Amino acid sequence: MQTTELDPSLSTTLARARESGLTLVIGNKNYSSWSMRPWLAMTAFGIAFNEVVIALDKPDTGARIAEYSGAGRVPVLVAGDITIWDSLAICEYIAEQFPDLQLWPSDVAARAMARSVVAEMHAGFGGLRSAMSMNLRAHLPGRGRTDEAQGDIGRICEIWEECLSRFGHHDYLFGAFSIADAFYAPVVMRFNTYGVSLAPALQAYCDRVTQHPAVARWISEALAETDRADGHDSELPD
Repeated sequence: MQTTELDPSLSTTLARARESGLTLVIGNKNYSSWSMRPWLAMTAFGIAFNEVVIALDKPDTGARIAEYSGAGRVPVLVAGDITIWDSLAICEYIAEQFPDLQLWPSDVAARAMARSVVAEMHAGFGGLRSAMSMNLRAHLPGRGRTDEAQGDIGRICEIWEECLSRFGHHDYLFGAFSIADAFYAPVVMRFNTYGVSLAPALQAYCDRVTQHPAVARWISEALAETDRADGHDSELPD
């Protein structure tokens, strides 16, 4: 992150965040899938944090995000003198700081697979992201079915089936709710919005994720938002 000597207001913003413990900077809950992941991980495990919501697609969005990180994107976690501006890096940091909470599975094999599927989610599935943008207020059954999105849906179903059968025991991906479920929760939101048909076991998994208290709270707060991001709404398929 760049120094803030040229603009004292930036250093003031960071100083306030650092003094108040953990501060998570996110975008609109209706749209920001990247923000949803660490927010869910921290909320689901009862980790206290201050929340700063920056409305997306506004004239001052970039400037407001730059008060916390020069990367220009959300989410950002401010933890004392540490600033982390990547959703997976935030979750890894939180897991290290709160090892007793077991944000990752405790079993070695399960943990290795959890990290692998999270990394795949973090780095891939561009077809799904571009064709089926996250928008919790929308209801678009059958739309966004590009070939690339369909391929991503198939791969995600493979991942879920393997995780649930090997480690999930018909609950969450690795038994107890974990970072892996937090990372795939925005996919569940997309499947809900776009009416993706799933095998019964996978639909049941989506239902469990949707009903998880942390996810249900995110959804409720997303639907209560009044700010709209025109750029994100314009990405919705016709």
